[in-house]
Amino acid sequence: MRNDDLAGPWRPDVLAGFEQRQMKLPGGEIATLIRRQAAGPADAAGRPAARRPAAGPQGSGSARSATVRKPAVLYLHGFVDYFFQTHMADAFEERGYRFYAIELRGYGRSIAHGQDPDHPNFVPEIAVYAQDLDAAAELIAEEEGHSELIGLGHSTGGLIMPLWAAKRPGRLKAMVLNSPWLDFNAGWIMRGPFTQVMHLIAKVAPMAPVSGIKVHYGRALHHETGGEWDYDLTWKPHDGFPAYPVWFSSVRRWQARVAEGIGLDCPVLMMTSLRRGDNAHHHDELVTTDSVLDPAQMWRLAPKLGADVEVRALEGGAHDLSLSPEPVRSRFLEESLDWLDRVTA
Repeated sequence: MRNDDLAGPWRPDVLAGFEQRQMKLPGGEIATLIRRQAAGPADAAGRPAARRPAAGPQGSGSARSATVRKPAVLYLHGFVDYFFQTHMADAFEERGYRFYAIELRGYGRSIAHGQDPDHPNFVPEIAVYAQDLDAAAELIAEEEGHSELIGLGHSTGGLIMPLWAAKRPGRLKAMVLNSPWLDFNAGWIMRGPFTQVMHLIAKVAPMAPVSGIKVHYGRALHHETGGEWDYDLTWKPHDGFPAYPVWFSSVRRWQARVAEGIGLDCPVLMMTSLRRGDNAHHHDELVTTDSVLDPAQMWRLAPKLGADVEVRALEGGAHDLSLSPEPVRSRFLEESLDWLDRVTA
């Protein structure tokens, strides 16, 4: 199917200097693709939605190459999340990588356009997100003219993107994972017996409400409650959105698939925080540890992703490494970009 039948026109985004484009999916759902305006990066004064206290990393390769076109980058957000990290887009674009971000059906910019806006961030089967990523990859290749693509996934996006790529050999040139959600951050009872109970509940009461995320990490990030970042709390609320047994069951089944090995055919860089933080209570290291997931689980499962996986852990990193305090966020971006320059040269 032609992509001009699937997507509307580019139009101004909620972020100054960016554009968005809605992509129609099978079944009538909508996903959204975001990019810098075609004219080039916006002036720093025009970035109201994400504070950038320090400039992004420069490095020896920061100038855009005039002779070698680098692959495009497709960023995929996590759960209760959306794209607002303009400093991350800046860093990739300044290094010569055209940066795109996708918001899946029911997330962020796509929430108001879904068939079920009363259940944000929800699908009964996360494998359906392959349709969203297919639409974005097709548009970037056929209309934007990028023959090579790099995947950049955070948290739940760091689970969805490798599963998608594993079913599409040759689609990605490389992949960077930022604290991917590869396992359930809980003890063995919750990961084992509780998960089996949830699989059963998903069949008989799929939409029974279950506990969502805690407020502490979000409050530590947002500028109104002491953090550095300004983002839309209707799209990324501190207390999250409801989680449901059928969704959780799907996540756990696909996490089990990762644990079996998925054989990615592209090089992978997995970046995590060095330390796990308490994800249930307020503490002073909410943004200098991973206070959502457990990095040790990611390290254990990294070899299951493919044959070429490099793992790096950053002291002082937050769950979303791109939102870590400086200098860690610039180190995350610079190390990711240096690695990409090397493996995609």
